Amino acid sequence: MRFNCTRLKYSGLFMLLLLLSQAFNNAYAQTERKITGNLIDDAKLPIVGASVTVKGTTKVTSTGAGGSFSITAKTGDKILFSFLGYQTKELTVTNASTYQVVISEAASSLTDVVVVGYGKSSRKALTSSISTVKGEDLNKGAISDVGQMLQGKVPGLNITRSGDPNRNAAIIMRGASTLRDGAQSPLFVIDGVVGADISILAPDDIASIDVLKDAAAASIYGNRAANGVIMVTTKRGVAGATQISYNGYFGVENVSNRYDMMDADQLKAFLAKTNTALTPANDKGANTNWQNEVQRTDALSYNHNVSLSGGTEKTTYNASLNYFKQDGIIKTSDLNRFIGRIGIEQKALNDRLKIGLNISNSVSNANLVPYRNTVLSQMLTYLPTSPVKNPDGSYFDNLIQTSYYNPVSMLENGTENLKNKNILGNLTVNLKLPFGFSYDVSASYQNSQNVYGAFYNSIYTSRYNNVRNTPEPPATPSFVTLVGKDGLAVRNAYQNTNKIVETYLTWNKKFGDHDINAVVGYSYQQSLNNDGFQATSTNFPINQVSYNNLSLGNPYAVTDFRVDFNPGVTYQEILMISDFARVNYNYKNKYLLQGSIRRDGSNVFGTNEKWGYFPSVGAAWNIDQENFFKNVGVIKTLKLRGSYGIAGNSLGFAPLTTKLIYGQVGQFYYNGSPREGAYGAIQNENPDLRWEKTATTNIGLDFGLFNGRLSGSVDLYDKKTTDLILTFGVDNNLYPAGAYTANVGSLSNKGIELVLNGTPVSTDNFTWTTGFNLAHNRNKVISLSDDSRFNIEDRLTVSPDGAGQSGATLQILRPGEAIGTFFTFKYAGKDANGVSQYYDAAGNVKTQGLLNKTDYYILGNAQPKALLGWTNNVRYKNFDLSVFMRAVVGVKIMNVTRADLFRPSTAQFTNIPVEVENESVADFNSYKYSSRFLENASYLRLDNATLGYTFKKGLIPGISSLRLYTTANNLFVITGYKGIDPEINQGGTAPGVDTNNFYPKTRTFLFGLNVSFN
Repeated sequence: MRFNCTRLKYSGLFMLLLLLSQAFNNAYAQTERKITGNLIDDAKLPIVGASVTVKGTTKVTSTGAGGSFSITAKTGDKILFSFLGYQTKELTVTNASTYQVVISEAASSLTDVVVVGYGKSSRKALTSSISTVKGEDLNKGAISDVGQMLQGKVPGLNITRSGDPNRNAAIIMRGASTLRDGAQSPLFVIDGVVGADISILAPDDIASIDVLKDAAAASIYGNRAANGVIMVTTKRGVAGATQISYNGYFGVENVSNRYDMMDADQLKAFLAKTNTALTPANDKGANTNWQNEVQRTDALSYNHNVSLSGGTEKTTYNASLNYFKQDGIIKTSDLNRFIGRIGIEQKALNDRLKIGLNISNSVSNANLVPYRNTVLSQMLTYLPTSPVKNPDGSYFDNLIQTSYYNPVSMLENGTENLKNKNILGNLTVNLKLPFGFSYDVSASYQNSQNVYGAFYNSIYTSRYNNVRNTPEPPATPSFVTLVGKDGLAVRNAYQNTNKIVETYLTWNKKFGDHDINAVVGYSYQQSLNNDGFQATSTNFPINQVSYNNLSLGNPYAVTDFRVDFNPGVTYQEILMISDFARVNYNYKNKYLLQGSIRRDGSNVFGTNEKWGYFPSVGAAWNIDQENFFKNVGVIKTLKLRGSYGIAGNSLGFAPLTTKLIYGQVGQFYYNGSPREGAYGAIQNENPDLRWEKTATTNIGLDFGLFNGRLSGSVDLYDKKTTDLILTFGVDNNLYPAGAYTANVGSLSNKGIELVLNGTPVSTDNFTWTTGFNLAHNRNKVISLSDDSRFNIEDRLTVSPDGAGQSGATLQILRPGEAIGTFFTFKYAGKDANGVSQYYDAAGNVKTQGLLNKTDYYILGNAQPKALLGWTNNVRYKNFDLSVFMRAVVGVKIMNVTRADLFRPSTAQFTNIPVEVENESVADFNSYKYSSRFLENASYLRLDNATLGYTFKKGLIPGISSLRLYTTANNLFVITGYKGIDPEINQGGTAPGVDTNNFYPKTRTFLFGLNVSFN
């Protein structure tokens, strides 16, 4: 009995101790304590400046020197570690108080997240062709628009840029899908805002760009997606301590190439050899290099970007301010731009509700070059024996010669300025609902205000009041009369407003091996364009008035002067309503299906064709997920995909495009005198005018080899556009006006794209990654007729109208040929007298008697055979080097600029190139547009080389990262092209024509700094 009591006593004591121990453990577990440690990456390098957050609380800190962190938490809490470019790491606190946490870089393989229309997808789940470029991989340099940043980075994207800082790059995706100028650009979507103006973004604010290339990916955007869609995602705030960063650079630009024109001694020697001489009006004893006088020796550029971000697990924020300034290489031209952005994102209702607000504002001030292409032309042809100024300081001019102007005087006595204010506000709401549903609402407002001013002073209106203007092809040069005296001022102000409301319901549900994602939504958009006015004035008391005070002029004292209210610009209200839906089905991550449709309605098309339907379907097979593929050692990922879709093109249309419009068509006599204005139909009505439609079939293969060391994709596509919108001449007996706009004709683009990315070397101290892309596209016009009312065989385009070449054209739109096909005389060398000869239609060689069109030959086209881009990134310890090269192969350019300079017989009146020195003055055909000036413009360009050094993390207190770098752009170009630069505009309906529209390219050297503060 005693024994039993003793056992009971000790048993009770044991239970008491156990209970006390458990209570102690519970108390210990519930007591917050200091949790310390350090954060490193896979290479065991410390991560400084990473966000450290206790999940579900407002406790936030960041890693310091050596990746160390310290934060209070209790056992069972979850600590989140996040850092830009790395996967978020979650740590569960145990009884330990010190931890070493390893965080891995974000994957860059088929598991990447891709932004698609109205949602996101993993690359593994895609059935369509989408290319992604991360912000850090975009082109670097003094870049003023996003087109230049993407140049050479995306296969199938043909981008050509001007050296002019105030000209946007021309962007053509997988070949031109329309015959309308100004309707070939892709659709930009910024953070979900459809059609947002890309100029509101600074390069440093871009996190990534996803390019939707085939119709299956883009058709969810319906009638605006025929040219592809470029999805831009901006940087967002990340939970953690406030991060402040500064990125800035200073750059110097120099002209990379010049025309080799004769100097005064060379010109006089040539004239002496040909027994001719300068006129006294032109021989002033000078030796002026007009290219030096028109162009800056050094053009400077600056960029400063300050950003901050941070927040808690519930609230994150980001803000940035950017200032960019770039001098044009042509004197008096430049661009100044401020961009401010602010965003905030708030979670509520246990994180089921997320509200985001983003506001961006861009203010730019651009100084343009009046009659830019004319100045460039005169820069080459003005005689070197003429001075810039007379001895009295006034500008020299030989007013006896026609179409002959001092280019420096044109620069200094004319002013053109364009100010733009662009604001974009976007409110987003995302609500997570039961049963896998979520509901999104997006409301955006964009307002763009343009204020333009031009002033041509008294020198202009007295000397250059009948200027020969050379516009961009295919427009024809013409003489522009500046009506007025003692100065002419133009002032206009217009604004465009765009309001969009979109709402959609998403359903994500998994049933065993079946995974479904479905989206159904609605979109409403209202655009109000050209809300504003223009006015002109003349007869100013002094030249210093400029365009700022029109009232100081006295225009009505000038006979026949009329104020120009810009009747060509009309107020427009465009309404569009859309419904859309998409379903994605995934079985065991092996078999993928996607289908989508969009229904668009708009007021810009015919009464009978207000609505359009744009469907798509796609399928993919992840072969690497099959059991039979598990033992394939070399190939780690392999996916076959195919898709078909239809997208539309509504660019360039106004609400009045399809309406019957009356206007002034001439004059008539009333009772013999005076003449009165006659009014009649100037535009025919077409109630059946509808969208152009582009159908694309795409087959692709994605692969990854050697554990991801080598990856890539191959895409084949067939793109056909139907219902081309063209304008035809019609019989006035059948139609009230002489022209009719209808859906007639079709064209096709077929091509192949290849992407290869690899990491040949990867060690702790040295890494080399490389990427290569290649694209080939074949463009062809299929038809320009409907075999009934509208039937034409071809259309001649591009008439440079050089002296002695009236009526000559350069290109043809013809079924079976590509856009930009050159159709001109075929050069046959020179005869015994040194006169240029050409083949007639029968193959006979002639110097005279040739007829335009009749004796023309098809001589190739401006479409490149291949586009190539090659990127190399090397890291050695703290040094990094990136080199990007770009090539265009098989492209032809008609060098009209050079042809118009080949005039040895006129060397006493206009300058000539050095290469014309051996030409005969008896060659009256030397300058004729022909295959002689149709040049192979293939080139290889070292586009960008950047060398940087990143200082060790934590080296300077308060600074989490510090990098210095230097960048060189356009270091060299290897080409046989004899013009200024082989990169001539590939956009529009007249690509590849160099007709004094070359703005000289520059070679740029930048010195920059990237710094982030704790």
